[in-house]
Amino acid sequence: MSTLRGVKCCVLGAVMLGLLSCSKPVLEGARLEALAEVASQVNQDNLKGLVTELVDAHHMDTVDCPQLVEAERHDRAHCALSRNRSGELLQTRLEQLGLRVRRQETAGTPFSTSNIVAELPGSTHPEEIILVGAHYDAFHDGADDNTTGVAALVEMARVLSQYKFERTLRFVGFDHEEFGLIGSARYVQAEGNLPERIVATMVFDCLGYYDSRPGSQASLPGLPTPPAGDFLAVIANDTSSQRASEVYALNEALKLMKVVPLIAPRDGTGPLTGNLMRSDHASFWVQDHEALFLTDTANFRNPNYHQATDTLDTLDFTSYQQAVRISAATVAYWAGGPQP
Repeated sequence: MSTLRGVKCCVLGAVMLGLLSCSKPVLEGARLEALAEVASQVNQDNLKGLVTELVDAHHMDTVDCPQLVEAERHDRAHCALSRNRSGELLQTRLEQLGLRVRRQETAGTPFSTSNIVAELPGSTHPEEIILVGAHYDAFHDGADDNTTGVAALVEMARVLSQYKFERTLRFVGFDHEEFGLIGSARYVQAEGNLPERIVATMVFDCLGYYDSRPGSQASLPGLPTPPAGDFLAVIANDTSSQRASEVYALNEALKLMKVVPLIAPRDGTGPLTGNLMRSDHASFWVQDHEALFLTDTANFRNPNYHQATDTLDTLDFTSYQQAVRISAATVAYWAGGPQP
């Protein structure tokens, strides 16, 4: 998760009064039995295996430290960031699923970027895209930030590729999120020139750290949040609020875990909303796309954020699995399926 900062925004929380008053019906046409079946396919052992492989990839990777130090004005902390091996592993796992996989290579300063893009074409509206994204660069082992997000993306790709959907599912590994959302910003800019339409986006960044002890959850500045870090935060702006209500309603119907929506006012780009703009979803918000950010809230809960202690043994795989399950069900619903 990027280190951008902010001080205040609007929260609706679990009450959902604002969200559920949206003019569009929530879960219109949802086939809950089929969506529950999709969710049930998310496998905890698969997630743990993927996280372990990705953590090992970061641990063994090499870093071009002089380039990083120069680009970041001699901040040597960034020498702990890696991306090459995790990106290669992500590409390999997606290719093994039989998906169409490509690299979106973009030259630029301070870094060139290489986004990894995989697709499952839709059956009736292939030009309409449901996008699932996570950044694959990480500090140190990066178990929570953002190995959990990348593993969730791969496991969802595995589960959802077993089904057919009306819309195209696109899975994107974003490059260089930690340096200011560079990869996702370039992705949105490039894809904006194509005739296809991104209907909805779900971005993962830090999904695996949970703590039920009172006082384990710090509030975002100016925001009331539950005192225990045992929930999944679903972050939206006004444009995306209907999507947040759908996640919340699906979770209530499937009874998977505690979900707390946080809503940034208007388009989310105001000067006081920085803490809700700290990952790749923000690149979509500024281009007026509907996008959600799913997170365990990173440093507002996890003391290992951007530290060498962000390791595999700190993760709660039971809650993490549930977070991926509600995500899979939601994306399946957005994509118009699964089809009978």
